[in-house]
Amino acid sequence: MKSFAELVAEGQSVPVEGWDFSWFAGRATEQRPSWGYARLMGDRMARAGRALDLQTGGGEVLAGIPGAPPTLVATEGWSPNAALARERLAALSGRVVEVDENDDLPFEDGSFDLVVSRHPATSRWSEVARVLAPGGTYFSQQVGAGSVRELTDFMMGSQPVSPVRDPERARIAAIEAGLTVVDLRSEALRMEFFDVAAVIVFLRKVIWTVPDFTVAAYSDRLAALHTQISEHGPFVAHSQRFLIEANKPV
Repeated sequence: MKSFAELVAEGQSVPVEGWDFSWFAGRATEQRPSWGYARLMGDRMARAGRALDLQTGGGEVLAGIPGAPPTLVATEGWSPNAALARERLAALSGRVVEVDENDDLPFEDGSFDLVVSRHPATSRWSEVARVLAPGGTYFSQQVGAGSVRELTDFMMGSQPVSPVRDPERARIAAIEAGLTVVDLRSEALRMEFFDVAAVIVFLRKVIWTVPDFTVAAYSDRLAALHTQISEHGPFVAHSQRFLIEANKPV
């Protein structure tokens, strides 16, 4: 078994660009939502004419669609991820536009008949509605309120759960933007971390779990977590996910 120092060094050395989680194989697990976002999104892409993927990350999920629409555009706000997405989406003739997640979208009104997004950091519902053509669809899997709160609380102490990511709040925001919500589902999904290196990589990658995380700042909590895993087995948390689909009226 690796020592705490060895695991910490390993956790700090792993690249965290993009949304490829293959490194975690054998180090951590996360239950998948029952609805199968990638498959459902791919089905909708196959029927679309002009599609937009918001906050695509490194383009990992979008690159897996079985067929691309004639017009395929993705946005990403972090330059290293945007560069990865350009490489991945080149085979689909996809165009990647760098735009911050909080900025207005640089597209004309009604530019797309399908807008998708997996785990957006923010949802600009008014902008989604604006760039959707009448009859168009927004399809998104999002992180729900209190996701991985067990890990957040272990590292930071008990934290209040923000209502910002509540699924019902998303429904209301979509309706207020002029969209019609046709599907809304949510699930809590079991996660297990088998060593502290996996926790470090996760916290470096999913930065909103512990917003000010650094190994130096949280060395004591990481040591306590290492001891707990060594003595009691995997650290268990639960991710929160919801699926929302909304249409723009004709």
